[in-house]
Amino acid sequence: MLKKKLWILGVLFVLILTLAIGCSQEQSGEEAEAQDDAEAEEQSEGDGNGEKINVVTTIAQIGEPLSVIGGDRVEVESLMGPGVDPHVYNATQGDISTMDGADVVFYSGLNLEANMVDMFEEISQSKPVLGIAETLPEDALFEDEEGEVDPHVWFDLALWQDALDAAVEELKEYSPEDADYFEENKQEYFAEIDEVKEDAQKLQDIPEDQRVLVTAHDAFGYFADMHDMEVVGLQGISTEDEIGVSDINNTIETLIEYEVPAIFVESSVNQDSINAVIEGAESEGVDVELGGELFSDAMGEPGSEEGTYTGMYRHNVNTIYEALNGGTE
Repeated sequence: MLKKKLWILGVLFVLILTLAIGCSQEQSGEEAEAQDDAEAEEQSEGDGNGEKINVVTTIAQIGEPLSVIGGDRVEVESLMGPGVDPHVYNATQGDISTMDGADVVFYSGLNLEANMVDMFEEISQSKPVLGIAETLPEDALFEDEEGEVDPHVWFDLALWQDALDAAVEELKEYSPEDADYFEENKQEYFAEIDEVKEDAQKLQDIPEDQRVLVTAHDAFGYFADMHDMEVVGLQGISTEDEIGVSDINNTIETLIEYEVPAIFVESSVNQDSINAVIEGAESEGVDVELGGELFSDAMGEPGSEEGTYTGMYRHNVNTIYEALNGGTE
């Protein structure tokens, strides 16, 4: 009888132990599944399809806004950094590899990146490649006296919004699951650009006869038109244009005629020509100040205020205002 009871107790112990192990394994499986689900959800929040879209741009005026609009769904790299002149830029072997590894490539176009046009055509055979300024209506673009289109569209805030919108639509097409996310971020970013438009209204306080913007090359046509100014560039639309003695003398005559108090250098253009104008004006008995450095074809250092599109634009507005309005607010 005692042996029978012990046998029954032994069987019960084995059954209880088996059930306990089974429950423990089931609970561990559920916990692991829950953890996997959480990790998958976290990854999904970072990107609609689990991987960031690799975006390559030529200039930071495209790249920085798209990094904001794309948020954590994109990885953006711009080929041309601070101080780089896109008019004369030649792509390196590393640039070619970078574009080959991209999912989407954006450039400005309108012959800004003149030495890379054939390359864009070739790369477009295998992936989306878009010249965002080339999506704009032709009647919205400026031309010089020889019929060359002015590519510096980012200085018209409204036009650049339209150009960036074309880039965002391309991203939506590439990743439809992220379309709502991109659209929401775009609207928020465009609201920031609208604030810059409002801030730039103070340029209207500059005396009308002193709203003459003299720079190293003719990059500020859209800016001048938007803010009711006259622009004088020593070089033409492209920095490849040569500067002659007549260009310097004509600029000095303009300074004398309009009594322009200051002229400006550009971060991506050699300032020797501007220095020559200042020296020439002094020889004519005209005192002209160096108004400061403007960002034209390139933005500031990444991480700085001038390294953002809106910050760069505000810097230019403030620099021009302070120099041409006597330094008063």
